[in-house]
Amino acid sequence: MTSELGGTKRARYGLDAERRLAVKADFERLLQHGTRRSRSGYTLFTSVRAGGPPRLGILISRKHATKATVRNRIKRCIREAFRLEQPGLGALDVLVRPPYGARPGAQMLRRLRELFSELGK
Repeated sequence: MTSELGGTKRARYGLDAERRLAVKADFERLLQHGTRRSRSGYTLFTSVRAGGPPRLGILISRKHATKATVRNRIKRCIREAFRLEQPGLGALDVLVRPPYGARPGAQMLRRLRELFSELGK
């Protein structure tokens, strides 16, 4: 589903570049000064900004899953949960570190959606 904004088409709940943390300084700022929350093995670092859309960063290494395909599926689950819950988050930066040994799937997606919806409250 797309909507017209200023003559350009844009996905309703997209995850474009302005909704991602891409600069190393942003990751370091969240790790050092962000609010840390641990729930169900997931560690979430958050920080409120003055304005703009919510932004997502993901920390995942080979310790989380040795195979790249599994790591990529975990990242897809995190991005999809964030994409679906972003309207309720406001101007928030979120850095997610999944638990070691996490398995991607519907249960992971459900749990992440619950965690993101808690952040929006």
